[in-house]
Amino acid sequence: MRILGIDPGLQCTGFGVIDTEGPDLHYVASGTIQTSPKDGALLPARLKILFDGISEVVARYQPEVSACEIVFVNVNPQATLLLGQARGACLTALVANGLSVAEYTALQLKKAVVGYGRADKEQMQDMVKRLLQLPGLPGKDAADALGLCITHAQVARSVAAINKVSPLQARTHAAYKGGRHY
Repeated sequence: MRILGIDPGLQCTGFGVIDTEGPDLHYVASGTIQTSPKDGALLPARLKILFDGISEVVARYQPEVSACEIVFVNVNPQATLLLGQARGACLTALVANGLSVAEYTALQLKKAVVGYGRADKEQMQDMVKRLLQLPGLPGKDAADALGLCITHAQVARSVAAINKVSPLQARTHAAYKGGRHY
């Protein structure tokens, strides 16, 4: 299975692509998509850069599924709104390109990759390097995106094992009035 991970950000969105064969993980690609207000680009143009960049990554690497980090609430509400819009552009690009999207919090990501939910960026980079047997440390945003791929690979294996014993039934999340199915 080929997995695309996205670490959304308005200035720097990380992406990572891995292949999985059973428990084996194989690095395919990683990088960042940059936008900057210094270039004179207004918010809508920057969101389009993110959308187009992710669409280009999907077209080039042909992933089967994707994973995206869930936005956390920041101290600065304006920064949270901007990050949410960037994440929305990323999710829209993934869905528009026909990919299913799994979502994980930063805590879930760090717990799955490092084993500690409060791990720092350097610990994430080091564990991603080790797990994917990379020759050097990936960038911070790319490491988070690759970590999302690793997290989804672990979750997919666990769900597949559970489904062999007892097929999972779709549930409705109680926190949403209309329901969120998973």
